[in-house]
Amino acid sequence: MVALVTGSSGGIGEGIARKFASLGYSVAVNYNTSKTDAEIIVNDIINAGGTAKAYKCNVQDISEVNKMILEIKNDFGNIDVLVNNAGVSNIGLLTDVTDEEYDRIMGVNVKGVFNVTKAVLPGMIHNKFGSIINISSMWGEVGASCEVVYSASKAAVIGFTKALAKEVGPSGIRVNCITPGVIDTKMNSCHSDETMKELCEETPLGRIGTVQDVANVAVFLASDSASFVTGQVVSVSGGYVV
Repeated sequence: MVALVTGSSGGIGEGIARKFASLGYSVAVNYNTSKTDAEIIVNDIINAGGTAKAYKCNVQDISEVNKMILEIKNDFGNIDVLVNNAGVSNIGLLTDVTDEEYDRIMGVNVKGVFNVTKAVLPGMIHNKFGSIINISSMWGEVGASCEVVYSASKAAVIGFTKALAKEVGPSGIRVNCITPGVIDTKMNSCHSDETMKELCEETPLGRIGTVQDVANVAVFLASDSASFVTGQVVSVSGGYVV
């Protein structure tokens, strides 16, 4: 089995990539700029007896995406599981968001999901098998003040998931979405200690999530145990969103 995890040189993506590798998947670790981090992850997986390789690709660029998918197929074979994890964020008032920031967020978070999914689907359709897992955010469900564009991009991922699940279900392909809450990653390092404490207090389970919390759900959704699950949005937010 082969799994491609985009944006997996750190954070949630890294946790997901390592989890799939531990279960015997050949893992394609995608990165854009963090080559060293990606290679460390790959080496760790290989040293633990697993199979992995790093692939540089800007998911906003369809030509780079197509090149990456071809390389993965040549190295490992058809992709059975796609995890669209690559994402960027920003914090600030909507009136302060520049056109460049808007294009960057939508380009990675929405167009990136479109590009990689479109490139992977023909192989899955041919095999009548596949699982696509899109990583959105709880803010895509309820919205976040000062993260309007990010929230909108993640809401788009949810809509994309639900529609595609209906479109490719007859081909034996399942499409689901995970909406993480506040997870202990570099993406949330921009928040002050006070803000993180408040978010923790607002979470019914009373703690910040871990990348393993998200990775565990991802491998479940890709497994036979979820063979009748598609088009679903699974919140991993400690009860913040219900």
